[in-house]
This record gives sequence, structure tokens and C-alpha cells, in this order.
Amino acid sequence: MVREGRIIAEGWHDHLGDLHAEQAAIADAEAKGEPTEGSTAYVTLEPCNHFGLTPPCTQALLWAGVGEVIVATRDPNPTVRGQGIEVLLEAGLVVREGLLQDAARRQMQSFMHWCKTRRPIVTLKVAMDVNGIVDAAEGEAERFTSEQSLDAAHRLRRCADAIIVGVNTIIQDNPQLDVRRVELSQGNNPLRVVLDRTLRIPVDSQVMSDGNPTLIVHAGPNESDAFAHSKNISTVALPDGSGGADLTALLDHLGDKGVQEVLIEGGPHVWQQFLNEGLVDRAIIIHSPVTLGEGLHAGIDTVSLSQLEQVGTIDWGGDSVDLWTRTEMQWPDNNWP
Repeated sequence: MVREGRIIAEGWHDHLGDLHAEQAAIADAEAKGEPTEGSTAYVTLEPCNHFGLTPPCTQALLWAGVGEVIVATRDPNPTVRGQGIEVLLEAGLVVREGLLQDAARRQMQSFMHWCKTRRPIVTLKVAMDVNGIVDAAEGEAERFTSEQSLDAAHRLRRCADAIIVGVNTIIQDNPQLDVRRVELSQGNNPLRVVLDRTLRIPVDSQVMSDGNPTLIVHAGPNESDAFAHSKNISTVALPDGSGGADLTALLDHLGDKGVQEVLIEGGPHVWQQFLNEGLVDRAIIIHSPVTLGEGLHAGIDTVSLSQLEQVGTIDWGGDSVDLWTRTEMQWPDNNWP
């Protein structure tokens, strides 16, 4: 919020259920003792004009006496779509559109994609040794990437609404699949989605017992009685696809639940199924300099990634990391993840 050429307040939508950006900025101005009458509000997304988890932002701006609103991009969500701008214009405010529009759409890429397709953006993360091995044939699974790569993996989880793995990953590694190495702030851990056609998941695995939400995707119709006693566990029966679950049906289901960002973590069969069906939007391929010896191969190469284009290579603590994305889709940010 700006008045007489000076920034008097700012705000952003921190997490689901929290104040929207406009409301947070008005609250910031109040806390500072800054009057908002006649100020100009700069917003990345068209103010909403409907009641959801918070009241309409249009009403908050009118109540604050804002005189002008600069909107970077219109909201493609069917519940908004120009209605916010219309309400402000009808109330006599000056509204201008398009300032930093491309940057705003890139920043809100997953939301814009979800509004258009009703499906989440799919990011694939793979870590392998110098020979493309992801797990040694003998011994327990061990971390082999750098500390910097591990931190980045948890930043990716923090950005995701859901993490998808196959049941073999749960059986072999018993991962937590939550955010630990970076601050979660007031957000929530992502939904863990386990592809488990025949319900083989161990009931004492961490994703079944730690209290965070987990969705089990099975072939149905029968379900284990063990699931009925776990409040954090939900199940969905989906039809079979090529080589496993119907992944398009899965993405549609997650999109209907409001999931906008999905991270594919494991394992090779799941990676290859998503790639073979052309459902990967971004890929982060971590090449560690270590040698694991004989073991499970990732099955990831330039042929399997041919639907994407490489947009960069970066270093994470000695690991070489290749970044891939769809040709028509920009990388979210130069510093992402």
C-alpha cells in the first residue's frame, strides 16, 4: 500500500485460512498507525469478491478507503474472474491492470495452472549416483546426496501440497515424507499419497502412524480394517492404468481436493510411469559423485525426459543438479527451490 509516493504497509497470504494479502496489508497499516484513506494498493492477483475462508478482499479495500488499485493479473478462478475488478470500478475506485503481469503469473504458476486445468503441476525429483543407481543391492537404504541437496529436497516438500510415492518405497525405506530440515512456519506438511494397488502398506510405517495426513490409492473395493481406526489415513479406489494406477484419474482426484503442487519422490517404477504418460511438468535430477555399486537403476535418461527441455544445471554441495521443464512452462524462479 502506497500513499504520496511512500510505502506505508505490505501484506501477503501466508497460509491457507490466514488473512489474504490485501487484508494483511491493511492490518499492517493499522498496526503502524498509518491511515489508508486515499492510498494506492498494488496487488499481484485480482482481489476476491466472495466469502471463503476469509471475507471478500474487495470489501476490505473499500472499508480502508483505498482510492486506486493496481492489479498485476486477473484471477482465472471461476469464483472471481473479473468480478473483483468490476466491484471496485462500480464503487468509484481507479483500477489499472497489467503491471508486472508476466512476473506475477510466473510467481503464481501452480495456482494459474490449477485454475486452467483443474490439475496440479507435477514435479519429479530423482537422486542417483554416478552410474544412475538409486539404491544399493545390499544393506539398508542410506542417504548419499549432499547436505545442500537434502535441504533443497525439504524446501521442495514445503512447496508441495502432496508427495507421491509407490508402496515399495514405503516398504523398503519407511520414509517420513514430511518437512524437517527447513522451517515449515504456519503451513502444513504435504499430503502423502501412496500408490498401493493391493494394500500392502505396513500399518506400522511412519506415514501410517505419525499423525500427518496420508492418502492410500488402491484398486478397491476391499479395504483393510486397519485404515478405519486412523484419523489421518484416507483411501481412494481408482481404476488401473498402464502399468499401475490410472495417473490421470489420480491427478484429477487431487485437483478436485485443491492440490496445486505435486512432488514425485519415488521410486523408479512410479517415476517411469509418470514420464511414460507425459504427466511430468518439471524434473530435478540430482547426480551425486558417489558410487553405490550394484543396485536399483533409476531408469532416467535424456530419452525418458524427451518431453521436457533442460533449462539449467546447478551445484548443490558437490551434487550436479539438472533442471528440466516443459517447453511452454517457465521455471518458477531463478532461486527455486
